[in-house]
Amino acid sequence: MKNIFLFLFLIPLFSFSQKTTILKGTIKNKNKEPIEGVSIKYNKTGTTTDKNGRYSLKVPFKEEITIVFSHISYKTVSRKYTAKSRNGGRLSLTLISKTELLNEIVIKDNKKNAEGLKKIDINVVKNVIGPNAGVENILMTLPGVSNNNELSTQYNVRGGNFDENLVYVNGIQVYRPFLIRSGQQEGLSFINPNMVQNINFSAGGFQAKYGDRLSSVLDITYRKPKEVATSIDVSLLGASATFEAPLIEDKLTSISGFRYRDNSLFVNSKQIETNFRPTFIDFQTYLSYSASDYLRFNFLGNFSLNNYNYQPLSRRTRFGTVANPLELVVFYTGQEEDNYLTLFGAFSTEYEVNDYLTLTGTVSRYNTQEEERFDIAAAYNLGEVDTDIGSENFGDVEFSQGIGSQLNHARNDLDALFTNAEIKGNYKDDRMQLEFGVKYQKEDIRDRIREWEIVDSLGFSIRPPGQVTNNQPYEPFEGPITPFQNIRTENSVQINRISGFVQFNERLFWSENEVWYNIGVRAHNWSVSGNGLNSKNQTIISPRAQFAIKPNWEKDMLFRASGGWYSQPPSYRELRDFNGNINVDLKAQKSIHLVLGMDYSFEMWERPFKLTAEAYYKDLTNVNSYTIDNVRIRYRANNNATAYANGIDLRLNGEFVPGSDSWISLGYLKTEENQDNRGNISRPTDQRLKFGILFQDYVPNLPNLKAYLNLVYNTGVPGGSPAYADSYQFQQRLRDYKRADIGVSYIFTDANKRYTSGWLSKFKELSAGLELFNMFDIQNSITNTWVRDVYSKRQYGIPNFMTGRILNFKLAMKL
Repeated sequence: MKNIFLFLFLIPLFSFSQKTTILKGTIKNKNKEPIEGVSIKYNKTGTTTDKNGRYSLKVPFKEEITIVFSHISYKTVSRKYTAKSRNGGRLSLTLISKTELLNEIVIKDNKKNAEGLKKIDINVVKNVIGPNAGVENILMTLPGVSNNNELSTQYNVRGGNFDENLVYVNGIQVYRPFLIRSGQQEGLSFINPNMVQNINFSAGGFQAKYGDRLSSVLDITYRKPKEVATSIDVSLLGASATFEAPLIEDKLTSISGFRYRDNSLFVNSKQIETNFRPTFIDFQTYLSYSASDYLRFNFLGNFSLNNYNYQPLSRRTRFGTVANPLELVVFYTGQEEDNYLTLFGAFSTEYEVNDYLTLTGTVSRYNTQEEERFDIAAAYNLGEVDTDIGSENFGDVEFSQGIGSQLNHARNDLDALFTNAEIKGNYKDDRMQLEFGVKYQKEDIRDRIREWEIVDSLGFSIRPPGQVTNNQPYEPFEGPITPFQNIRTENSVQINRISGFVQFNERLFWSENEVWYNIGVRAHNWSVSGNGLNSKNQTIISPRAQFAIKPNWEKDMLFRASGGWYSQPPSYRELRDFNGNINVDLKAQKSIHLVLGMDYSFEMWERPFKLTAEAYYKDLTNVNSYTIDNVRIRYRANNNATAYANGIDLRLNGEFVPGSDSWISLGYLKTEENQDNRGNISRPTDQRLKFGILFQDYVPNLPNLKAYLNLVYNTGVPGGSPAYADSYQFQQRLRDYKRADIGVSYIFTDANKRYTSGWLSKFKELSAGLELFNMFDIQNSITNTWVRDVYSKRQYGIPNFMTGRILNFKLAMKL
């Protein structure tokens, strides 16, 4: 009897289960690249493709339906389909582009916009002009993102510093070296733009699935090749080669890139005469193997070596005013030899448990081995310049205000090893998505610091600041001669971290308005040990939420709001104070974010445009105050401050020139901090006004001749003060940063113009061009050299100017 009831109960369930089956497929363009955000729909049922172009759709069994594939950038396609197998079926298509317009303009991916992510076209990245061409260079043109150092790929976002940005490559977090002091030491970014497929960037209010940082997220996806190709780029600044191919009947894909960089062209244009040739090399590979339709294995590896050999000879800098010009002359002896070796490897497995659930497991290891070796002695003369036009000595130094010397010495070594293990899940149906994950990270850092500086002025050794009263030469000093700065520390630190997240998002309709929301929470527990000390376990909870609505209006508008409680558990760099000492009990910096945004898509001059506006506010507590010297951040390793940041970002992008994507950015920022209740002062990143233009053009009668302009204007930030100085006494701002780079290139052949005969038929792509960096030869400065005079009791801040006007030639080809 029980078996009969069971049979009767299963009959309707079995019958219902046979009414539908699953249809899967992949949607690509003519270049065999996956298309994200394609709408697949029949009747009132539908779904969209993911970032890999894949989709999964419930369809009726043994019933003919008409499926519509649509995307704003591609021609709509309809296909009649009848599911004949209960095990499901596959239907993959290639969509034809409506136009050759760039994706940044034509893609109206509401989900990415709702998430507050800016999707940047990789073609724009390849064309943008700048000393460090690449993904980070394009970020500098966005509002709210800035950096006054053209030799660095680091960036500040909405009042945060370099350490507050998250960078992911294929879902794996990547890091930057620890001991880098200046942009010219930095070399290559981890991200190889020639391997990139997708770029998403959030300047704040990001989701719980991203990590624990205070400012921004840069999410990079490397591509899986669809054809055998070799790309080669050559310029006066270096060279790169990228090899890609599908193998083993397309089950295995491989893409590898080699880069070589030589910054001599930039360094030799600076005011210091040197024997200097910094070289940087980098090799990356990304492998993906599809064992089946449900199981994939991926590997990402990186090897990077920076050799920085620096031998300054002399320097001559003229500064001051027209009425009172001053000149600094310095003669150097000695040299600096730095080496930065980075190794990174990550292995991941993706498993589709069923049509709804995907699990991803990742293990990775990052190792950086860094050495700093320098002994540099400098003898200087600071004098007043003769401004009398009728004088025989016009333009020469007529009176010396300061004469002295200094000696800098360092023998610093750092070895850091990061080990990660992570598992993430993604459950998704037609309307909702649930994501979750847990991660374990172990950091092992060994740091040895041997660094000192001796300063001499007029034969008198200057004592360390704030230690003793020195009335030389009026009164003799009888104490021992000590270095002006002296750090001798050895640290062995281990940090263990366990973090996890869960988030839910759903897309639905409220009346006739499309609504999307996301809610999530992160948790992070960590402990620090080392130097004979052990910290207590600390835990932070970070709830976050996003909401977006697309009204059913005649105008194409999207409104969104996001925010939450964000925290930044301290890294080793934040734990170390000015003297190299470690505070193992340092707390996480915390911030409350609120971001309100709007996207308005419209047509002007019968061409598409888009206006994006965002207003934001951050309230920060447990702030770890710091100073910045070039790109070196030195923390006080305490939680003695509170801070805030607010501002508004505007960007208008579209076809100012038909068929070419350009944009104008404008940002306003104000950020201040209060240390030990002494009152609000500007933070080191308080860059009040940002204006940027990225402009692309072509000659109408010669469309293959293209021009690119990258223009940036940033108001000055507080900075250039001595590292040991009290921030409340040094609030002088550096001069405004102004820079314009322009380039022209001629496209011999590309995907839109192919040859079947002749020598050009051997190339899939071929272009040549000229780039003019800093076309107006503006003298920008980011730091000061401080010259001390014991006689006059004064310090003089002499600006260190960045690179001048540089002409570069480049050649790019794809075979």
